[in-house]
Amino acid sequence: MSTELPPVIAIDGPSGSGKGTVASGAAEALGWHLLDSGALYRILAHVSQQAGVSADTPARLEALARGLRVDFVRTSTGAEQILLDGRDVTTVVRSEESGKRASELAVIPQVRQGLVGVQRSFRRTPGLVADGRDMGTVIFPDAGLKIFLTASVEERVQRRYNQLKQKGLNATLPALFRDLIARDERDRNRAVSPLKAAPDAVVLDTTGMPVAAVVDQVLDRARRRYGEAAAGRRQGG
Repeated sequence: MSTELPPVIAIDGPSGSGKGTVASGAAEALGWHLLDSGALYRILAHVSQQAGVSADTPARLEALARGLRVDFVRTSTGAEQILLDGRDVTTVVRSEESGKRASELAVIPQVRQGLVGVQRSFRRTPGLVADGRDMGTVIFPDAGLKIFLTASVEERVQRRYNQLKQKGLNATLPALFRDLIARDERDRNRAVSPLKAAPDAVVLDTTGMPVAAVVDQVLDRARRRYGEAAAGRRQGG
């Protein structure tokens, strides 16, 4: 019996770099599982707030993190859905409030440790596309393909603004700019799992690039790295 683990494509990068959209597109094309690690922190932010668990009780946060039961699925219309214990929490998880609190919780070592096992549990056959900020450096250091996406601050802010407007949520560019800069600062300077490209990661600057073009680059590299395992749905996989 083979003990070889299912293949992983780790896609990291700062907020607004496009990693979530690119990872989703690649996973869909390949027919692989998807891990949106940022959503896990957002879910924990929501769950902890509902339970009245504050950031100054790290042990309780770690326990909540270890107990999360999350699935990322697609509806019959192709829309992505985030399920917590089978319940759709997509809208609340994608809110700016959840994002801000998630970024604050992400600097807590116990929170990150509590989510490690949850994240690694998504590694299942036929393969996994995982996006986040430490997928290639901490969660899946053995990933066969690591991508680090970047983009200018201005473009990242505009992308986030467009996303929120499309969802009917209120947002202003100045506020989003301040929030993104603050998130970048926290992500890059936290003591545990700081945001950085793995030494063996392929760095792609997505500024001015259509999503489809970035996805195609990832798929091309995946097929070169994994061969038939990454044949994907587009080629009858």
